[in-house]
Amino acid sequence: MTSRRAALSVPASEPRKIAKAMASEVDEVVVDLEDAVAPQAKDAARAVVADLGPREHGSIVVRVNPVGTAWHEADVATCAAHPHLDGLVLPKAEDPADLAALAARLDHLESAAGRTRPLHVQALVESVAGVHQAVAIARSTRVVALILGYADLAVSMGRPVSGPWQFAQDAVVLAARLAGVQAIDGPQLTIADDEPLATAAGWADTLGFDGKWVIHPAQIATVQRAFTPTAEQVDDARDLLAAMDTATADGRGAVQWRGRMLDEAVAAQARRVLQRVGG
Repeated sequence: MTSRRAALSVPASEPRKIAKAMASEVDEVVVDLEDAVAPQAKDAARAVVADLGPREHGSIVVRVNPVGTAWHEADVATCAAHPHLDGLVLPKAEDPADLAALAARLDHLESAAGRTRPLHVQALVESVAGVHQAVAIARSTRVVALILGYADLAVSMGRPVSGPWQFAQDAVVLAARLAGVQAIDGPQLTIADDEPLATAAGWADTLGFDGKWVIHPAQIATVQRAFTPTAEQVDDARDLLAAMDTATADGRGAVQWRGRMLDEAVAAQARRVLQRVGG
């Protein structure tokens, strides 16, 4: 599964920022055709997307404009024809029928373009309707991740963007786990690399998110660190699984390790640690 510890969102209308993002160490670059681009600049920004080259490492996705807007169809067509894109982000995801229609349209467009590697879809959940439909959205064809968007959700809920948001965080993580897709936390709406960012990223990791969006390159290292197991955690996971393997080979059902009784749930957590470091 693609690592998305940190995903850096950059405006499609600013080629200099895109070039810097593409050369960075971030796991995923999100080129934004939606909120970060003024209406009069949408067509020019789409042309920038069409000219994007490949990254040496990490993935590239495009946040298209929402279903029903004047730009959505052209955005999707540009993505489907692009050889270097890995996927697209659908904002304002609320209706599973929209995801089904998008998947069908991508099937047609990719076939016409001769594309052999299908684009994945990440659904941006940012409204009360989106949270309500999160499970169905996560189970939609081509969806590989749910992203929680706080700014629009705050408007939809009629509460400040500062929250509280744990009900929505839990809903998104639960839906993602039920569907076997990733859960990605939305960005801090600042460009600072500071203690609040580190705290928010650490809390998102604790809640079960797989990564978090950032909106400035300075934030990448802090967020990626929050979602990367430490060397000690990795060593413990390997030792724990080895102890369980030894016990199984010896025909022992109960396993004691460093004063703890181990079971399959503990082993699953250890395997998740190793999966996150690719080991």
